[in-house]
Amino acid sequence: MDSELIRRLAHVVGDDGLVLDEAAQAPYVEDWLRKWRGRTPVVVRPRNTTEVAAVMRLCRQNGTPVVPQGGNTGMSGGAAPDDSGAQVILSLNRMKRIREVDAVNNTITVDAGVLLADVQDAARDAGRHFPLSLGAEGSCTIGGNLATNAGGTAVLRYGNTRDLALGLEVVLPDGRVWSGLRGLRKDNTGYDLRGLFIGSEGTLGIITGAVLKLYPRPLGRATAWVGAPSPDAVVSLLTRLQARCGERLTAFEMMSAYCVTLVSRHVSGAACPLAGAHAYHALIELSDAVPEGLAELLEPALAGPLEEGLIADAAIATNESQAKAMWRLREGISQAQVRAGKAVKHDIALPISRLAAFIKEADAAVEREFPGLPIVNFGHVGDGNLHYNVLLPLDVPHEEYVQLTAGLNRCVHDLVVQRGGSISAEHGVGQLRRDELRRYKSTVEMDLMLMIKRALDPDQLMNPGKLL
Repeated sequence: MDSELIRRLAHVVGDDGLVLDEAAQAPYVEDWLRKWRGRTPVVVRPRNTTEVAAVMRLCRQNGTPVVPQGGNTGMSGGAAPDDSGAQVILSLNRMKRIREVDAVNNTITVDAGVLLADVQDAARDAGRHFPLSLGAEGSCTIGGNLATNAGGTAVLRYGNTRDLALGLEVVLPDGRVWSGLRGLRKDNTGYDLRGLFIGSEGTLGIITGAVLKLYPRPLGRATAWVGAPSPDAVVSLLTRLQARCGERLTAFEMMSAYCVTLVSRHVSGAACPLAGAHAYHALIELSDAVPEGLAELLEPALAGPLEEGLIADAAIATNESQAKAMWRLREGISQAQVRAGKAVKHDIALPISRLAAFIKEADAAVEREFPGLPIVNFGHVGDGNLHYNVLLPLDVPHEEYVQLTAGLNRCVHDLVVQRGGSISAEHGVGQLRRDELRRYKSTVEMDLMLMIKRALDPDQLMNPGKLL
């Protein structure tokens, strides 16, 4: 890279805003899954939106591609540079300002580099609740959540990150700043620019700030673990609970028996709260701003399905410790997979009404084409998002892993699209699904996306090689 550009970047962000040492760059050039590793001449760490804009102007003048990066916790390689050594990483990890909390308007305005957990804490300090909840919430940033339209465990009630954002501040590829930090729930004055940048994975501009929705703080919770004979029964139970509990139903997670066995075997202290064998399990949580009455609502809501044989068994947590143990069992699946083998992961979404049929078809197809491979099927059934993973042995050779991954992806994703689903529900496209996108998106959709990309980023400098 031109040393003059580095000198000018240092003038904008200061010497302490550049990471030039190769060893110090290591956490930036490799994703946390260690699937993608690249090189960069410099990591630039601006302190505010003005500096981000100045950096983008310099990079555009120099024709230098830019890879925006938040917490670098993504699942699809969307924040990793390539191995050319020509791409600048622009990290927002110094932009950590909570700009405003408006408890009356139920909004919080933050820098894009603020950790998700810090947003949750700031909302809690104001007597409010920010509902986005992810396993990486202690290390992922709001900018990254917005760039990938992250989901999590509370989408059923509150929606994805897109649904939680009212306004954005974005630095465009030419260094101009779109200031759309409006805390409005109604604004019918033209195209939805906010929605355009959310989920764009840094390919159209850099999100530097956001106005996010807050909610009344939940003071009451009721948590239950249920055993069921089939995915059909789990989906039927979801419908029954939605009718009985309404918006208090915050989370509805499903996992197969194999998932529960895997976690019990590989995660210390994790144990199923139910006796006996059950083909599928569900974790259910109600929450409300009113502290009392949720357990009294949940118990009869489960009693009917139990008496009818729709579900086989249920346990309701009687204290916070039991509730945390149930969530530990659900959240331990990812850790257990890493210890047990190499997972070929599928982050898919389907209409809830078609989940059970898909699982039956996919289980049969995987067993027919890849016999003997265990299926790790779990996910956020309340919003139709499955993590339908297939576990390969830890010692599988790399070339065989690559070959099996391609075959499994084709097998699973063809069925997903046939059932009207999506091959990426909450993890984004990044590098992982980029080439597959062309197979499953229509020509019209791809053309529209490319037209938008060319209009906003004609020099193709924003996060090249990702999404498109």
